[in-house]
Amino acid sequence: MSRAETAPAPADRRPSPLWTFGLLRSELGTTLRRWRTLALLGVLAAVPVLVGIAVRIETGDGSTAGGGGEGPAFLAQITNNGLFLVFTALAATLPFFLPMAVGVVAGDAIAGEAGAGTLRYLLVAPAGRTRLLLTKYATVMAFCVLATLVVAVSALIVGALLFPLGELTTISGTRISFTEGLGRALLIALVVAASLVGVAALGLFVSTLTNSGIAAMATTVGLLITVQILDQIPQLHAIQPYLFPHYWLSFADLMRDPVYWDDLVRNLGLQALYAAVFGSAAWARFTAKDISA
Repeated sequence: MSRAETAPAPADRRPSPLWTFGLLRSELGTTLRRWRTLALLGVLAAVPVLVGIAVRIETGDGSTAGGGGEGPAFLAQITNNGLFLVFTALAATLPFFLPMAVGVVAGDAIAGEAGAGTLRYLLVAPAGRTRLLLTKYATVMAFCVLATLVVAVSALIVGALLFPLGELTTISGTRISFTEGLGRALLIALVVAASLVGVAALGLFVSTLTNSGIAAMATTVGLLITVQILDQIPQLHAIQPYLFPHYWLSFADLMRDPVYWDDLVRNLGLQALYAAVFGSAAWARFTAKDISA
């Protein structure tokens, strides 16, 4: 490894904010142009379509959606108001589809560059390892927001086409206007995106441990599934509040009147903790890593 790849950038080559923005824009463009990313977004957009069509078919004969209380939260309310399809779709995709998509993108962030032999060329540019790692993480976080909005927008369109829209009833039984409901739907989408912060940091850390993008993606998704299983075992109730998916579905509390903030705050605090721990671990690993590819 040459000194050009390891030495810090000289003062006259220190990247400007405009250069950093250009790097972030380039990373976002590269990520969103990959067929793998487009396929993931396509699958996420298809979930609300399938749920909406299934509910429409099920209730076509006058039966009640939800199978007597089974299924994701809000499912039984979709036929009364299509906006509930947004909440149902987010509840259906959050346990697996959304975090899996984020885990794939995060796991490939560093390891994919190393496997393709482009990582050391990125480091020759006046970015520095810390700045490059932060740019990669920002790209993954942008994907978190985009993926969540894809689900929400797809659900809103399908809900508007298949079901009526209008005032809706909260979990607490109060009525709110469609505009307020739409605002809460947007807030819920942002909370769901923020709930993926921990998975993004975990995937980025795993990505710094290997030069194989496939291995990093598989490991991240495997860890996600393992933690999800641990969160469902009753005998492990003592540790479950510290597992990053434990409070994911607390976003439903935003549909209460008044809103219950306790679990929402716990969820966001837990995601911030995981981001700090695994983000620091990723930085420590990446800044000390021998880049040979």
